[in-house]
Amino acid sequence: MRYFIDAEFNGFGGELISLALVPEDEAAPSFYAAITCTNPQPWVAANILPALQIVPLSNAEVAHAFADFLGAANDPVIIADWPEDIAHAALLLVTGPGRMLGVPRLRFELIYIFDFDAAVTSAVPHNALHDARALRARSLEDEAG
Repeated sequence: MRYFIDAEFNGFGGELISLALVPEDEAAPSFYAAITCTNPQPWVAANILPALQIVPLSNAEVAHAFADFLGAANDPVIIADWPEDIAHAALLLVTGPGRMLGVPRLRFELIYIFDFDAAVTSAVPHNALHDARALRARSLEDEAG
């Protein structure tokens, strides 16, 4: 199944704050989790953290929940419109030098949508779950023609 991803992070190149995967099939479960951010950049503190709408967990708790979610998915393909979203998802599975959480076959696809801006179209801008839903809606709309 295809999943559309969005991630929020602590500034450009910063640590992961939240990650969401929404399935192509709206009836299937989504994944959304946040990680405690102890030293947010000012813009992040003002715009990202208030939009989370969930209680942040530790990185390890989110990583295991993410791996469990992927383990239950059927041949997941994660579709992103931004390279850092893919990088953060992949790095979430890394637990230490040469170690990672086990997941089934997992594929990533990077797409480019010329005039898409999740901050403009999302029901809750800067919330990874709502931004991923906006990406799904726009991607499926474009595919339908």
